[in-house]
Amino acid sequence: MLCATAALLAGSLTAAPAATAGDAAPAAPPVWKKCGTSDHPTLQCASVSVPLDHGRPAGGTITLALSRVPHTARSYQGPLLVNPGGPGGSGRTLAGFVASSLPKEVAARYDVIGFDPRGVGASEPALDCRPGHFAPVRPDSLPDTPAAEKANLARARSFADACGGKYARVLPYLDTVSAARDLDVIRAALGAERISYFGYSYGTYLGAVYARLHPERVRRLVLDSVVDPDEVWYEANLRQDLAFDDRHRAFLAWVAAHDAAYHLGTDPGRVEERWYAMRTALAREPAGGTVGAAELEDTFLPGAYYNGYWPYLAEAFAAYAEDGESGPLVEAYEDFGAVDAEGDNGYSVYTSVQCRDAGWPRDWERWRKDNWAVYAKAPFMTWNNAWYNAPCAFWPTGSRRPVDVANAGLPPALLFQATGDAATPYEGAVTTRRLLRGARLVVEEGGGNHGVTLSGNACLDAHLAAYLTDGTVPRGDGGGADAVCPALPDPEPLTSKAASSSARGSALHGLLGFRR
Repeated sequence: MLCATAALLAGSLTAAPAATAGDAAPAAPPVWKKCGTSDHPTLQCASVSVPLDHGRPAGGTITLALSRVPHTARSYQGPLLVNPGGPGGSGRTLAGFVASSLPKEVAARYDVIGFDPRGVGASEPALDCRPGHFAPVRPDSLPDTPAAEKANLARARSFADACGGKYARVLPYLDTVSAARDLDVIRAALGAERISYFGYSYGTYLGAVYARLHPERVRRLVLDSVVDPDEVWYEANLRQDLAFDDRHRAFLAWVAAHDAAYHLGTDPGRVEERWYAMRTALAREPAGGTVGAAELEDTFLPGAYYNGYWPYLAEAFAAYAEDGESGPLVEAYEDFGAVDAEGDNGYSVYTSVQCRDAGWPRDWERWRKDNWAVYAKAPFMTWNNAWYNAPCAFWPTGSRRPVDVANAGLPPALLFQATGDAATPYEGAVTTRRLLRGARLVVEEGGGNHGVTLSGNACLDAHLAAYLTDGTVPRGDGGGADAVCPALPDPEPLTSKAASSSARGSALHGLLGFRR
């Protein structure tokens, strides 16, 4: 297996031409071919070569997969690169979604460019460190016995060892700075002096890092659901745990408010007790031999990202807790929690980038102390999230220092943030607004979803369209929010005549994924 992997990488790493200092390495223009779908018939696909090591551009290249919806208007405004987050998210389909979701007259002015970052999807080489790493049933994520902690630690270490064994030559160059430098190679290959950029979630950090490296090459910058650049990445995950717990409790309160549909009780506290009783039962006997305690957490985590999933999760919860039926819970796991080959690839890149981007504690006692402290306040996802990131305690490469994204050389950037976003809590957007001089922040007041533009909120989308049309931003006063939009209402149960979620919202969140 190691020899086969080495041969694959050797075939993917070809000589690259030299680059001028400070500029992107020369790249041939992409050769676009039709790859349209029924949803996005004008989509085109291509690839571009980038240096594996931007510090040694003659040392070999890797390949990035691109997509494009070409502009149709005479008033062309250049490329708009889009990214769904991650790290590890594939962005090729997002180009079609963004182009079809923006007002036609706005999208027509841009070449909307999607891309799979290095290591992801159709880019080569694509990582898969340990296929089936999330196959059920995993050890209980709660390490309340030495055996449970030992089993989870063994999984984390084995994943890190597998990545180091298969991708030793690539891992030192899987990080946000390298990915940001890739963006400039894409810019040069497209023949553009400047690019516009639209990123969700982790994509906001990638965009901010690119802007720090090349502020003069940014035309417009949209950041939706903003990563806190001061907490990359260990601290960010601990803060996430608290926010995820709050969002999970919001879901449980919604279930209680709809007791007529779910019959789990009208008291949110009682509904919460029943959820944790379900978790305890599944730790003893997994549903359908598939959904144990860790898989249950995986299944309900997406509800903390997008409330459009709440009715489906509530039905599975009620079927198990009220009627003892495992089938709906297993189906919900397969729909929302199960990890396929694409997910294995995404996780491989996620860990590679996060573990390389910044220092992580190497002393497991630090992880144990910090996570038990957070668990006491936020039991829902604390330990599940800890094990998700635990390979970084054993990662085979050294780490970079986080990038200071403070920037006084940009045109005004436009930020979007929901006040109750759990994956990227609100404070991160406020911090980024302060660090990017001239940036403006549009807030979805009372919203809890992660990824809020192009998801059905007309107020937010109007600000986005105005900005992409001519750079218009709301007038701010230097404080927090520069514009406020009310959140969309929470969904109704599936038994209601009302739609449970918007089609656009579901489509977007299917592309953004989770853990980002």
